[in-house]
Amino acid sequence: MYTLSEIDSIVERNIIHLPLNGEPQELYDPLKYMLSLGGKRVRPRLCLAIYSLFKDNLDANVIYPAIALEIFHSFTLIHDDIMDKADVRRNNPTVHKKWGENIAILSGDVMFIKAYQLLEKSKPEHLLPLLNLFSKTAADVCEGQQFDMNYETMPLITIEEYINMIALKTGALIACAAKMGAIMAGVDNKKADLFYQFGRKIGIAFQITDDYLDTYGDYKLFGKKIGGDIVMNKKSWLLVESFRVSDGEQKRRLRSALAMSGDDQAKIDTMKALCDEMQIKQRAEKEIERYYNEAIESLKDVELNEAQMAIMIDFANKITYRTR
Repeated sequence: MYTLSEIDSIVERNIIHLPLNGEPQELYDPLKYMLSLGGKRVRPRLCLAIYSLFKDNLDANVIYPAIALEIFHSFTLIHDDIMDKADVRRNNPTVHKKWGENIAILSGDVMFIKAYQLLEKSKPEHLLPLLNLFSKTAADVCEGQQFDMNYETMPLITIEEYINMIALKTGALIACAAKMGAIMAGVDNKKADLFYQFGRKIGIAFQITDDYLDTYGDYKLFGKKIGGDIVMNKKSWLLVESFRVSDGEQKRRLRSALAMSGDDQAKIDTMKALCDEMQIKQRAEKEIERYYNEAIESLKDVELNEAQMAIMIDFANKITYRTR
């Protein structure tokens, strides 16, 4: 069984040495740039961590499918940044700001294809179940992104609609990573599905944490502009929850704050003051903890030993209770 630190090193080493050269150069340079920006590598790390609970041989036909998850995730970020009109990703210019939208779209498309090419390096007996899972997940992520865009044009959405959206957009790929690790380790279907549920729940906690950090995080650690969701009137967990718990007067002030323009910092300060008034920060922390606990609980019937469970808890802690 590998430690998370050892898995981190394996993931980074293999990403650095991925063959991503090609012509025309301007199509492939954004791929290398995007991966060079770093990131949490949550999906390949989780995939390999779960695999290594049961197997000791981390070879190419396991590592490359795990890396495929990161390539696919990077593709979604490139396109997501275009749709969100984001200028900064991990303290650096986004791909479309650096190369333009047309190249960013095409480079993202190439990353999508590269992900499947890496997935094809899995063992023959695992290829079909991995492809089926990966393809369904890719569709789930796109559905989640479309819901996200649809919600931006709606005055209000419910917490249930928000959770469904992030379960697709964020939770599905993390759940896929967990189940892929189990499949490649030869775990039976019932236990593989329990790992999927773990990934889905921890993915929801992960996204709510991301929303939380967008308002309450440290820019130097978070890697994105603090308050960006507020400026864009994005339907984050914090905004949706604010409308859910607010009274009539608070709703009026929320709508007034959303209509503010011209002074981004004033808008951010106004919305944060309203959130503080309704204890949204504390509510978010409780919700994150709830999904974290549900994720850990879903592993109960997998019957992991103490050392195996310690690895899973350590992973869950690192991605849920984080500062970036």
